[in-house]
Amino acid sequence: MCWIPASRKQVDWRYLLALLEVENLQTHFRTPDGVNRAVDGVSFVVNEGETLAIVGESGCGKSVTAMSILRLIPEPPGKIAGSIRFLGQDLLKMSEKEMRAIRGDAISMIFQEPMTSLNPVLPIKRQLCETLRLHQDITQEQAMARASELMDLVGIAEGQRRLNEYPHQLSGGMRQRVMIAMALACNPKLLIADEPTTALDVTIQAQILDLMADLKNKIGAAIVLITHDLGVVAEVAERVMVMYAGRKVEEAPVGELFAKPLHPYTQGLLGAVPKLGASLDGHSTRLKEIPGLVPSLKQKIKGCVFASRCPLAKEPCHEIAPAMQMRDNGHQVACHFAGEIAFAND
Repeated sequence: MCWIPASRKQVDWRYLLALLEVENLQTHFRTPDGVNRAVDGVSFVVNEGETLAIVGESGCGKSVTAMSILRLIPEPPGKIAGSIRFLGQDLLKMSEKEMRAIRGDAISMIFQEPMTSLNPVLPIKRQLCETLRLHQDITQEQAMARASELMDLVGIAEGQRRLNEYPHQLSGGMRQRVMIAMALACNPKLLIADEPTTALDVTIQAQILDLMADLKNKIGAAIVLITHDLGVVAEVAERVMVMYAGRKVEEAPVGELFAKPLHPYTQGLLGAVPKLGASLDGHSTRLKEIPGLVPSLKQKIKGCVFASRCPLAKEPCHEIAPAMQMRDNGHQVACHFAGEIAFAND
């Protein structure tokens, strides 16, 4: 079991103001083989100043959910339905011009791979200043001064010199810091981080996570963190939403989820996390595995999306999709037999 700081166990996020409200989000893609239901009826809330982690295996719909919030899904072949309210306004009802004013300003995103997200033929200063001048009424000189401040803010040494360099001249960790600087340029209210530590070594991962936590405290932004790394979740998040095959299966405060996971899929994820020192105290070092395969998202699943791999599955699971149940401490779970298999923390 991962250690959760006590300060984050005691916060009741139900009484904070909602910044982002996503309701029944459906993002489908029409393909020659049928409709791919990448996100299928997901609902969640992000409160002011909190960090919500969205976890799940590759292909479960995490990144598509993030792209849908910013309306970065090309239509066609994509189609977004449902409701995405940011500060009370439905983003799905806005014009493209109105959305361009929000992207990079009130809502920013750190994309998964900085080398492909940064323009390889433009120097860093050009890319940072473009973001600033697009959303703020400032001169080129003021934008350059702000860009230099941002480089210092994200901990890049000799930031003034680095501004004149191109992405390929920077290390992976530096490129990720530049992406964070670009995302924070206009002091966003919501920061979406899609696998911000992917492909970085462990030392740089820790530095990037510390940087994000420090900057969150400085600017007061809420963060939606998309990851498959439960160690990262335990380190930085207050609440966790677990996705599987395009649907939300569980959501809870981070301490509650790690201590008492109710959904069999969440239990499987936590059971697959290596435990430090397990081989020293006589426990088996073999990790648990979830048998079976993820169902095709091109087929309409009648019952529970996890039924074909679930050790608890019975007849109702294959016929009736479980409704989201609210338990104690803001714990939500979509399972007909939630909690019937005890989770072992040892």
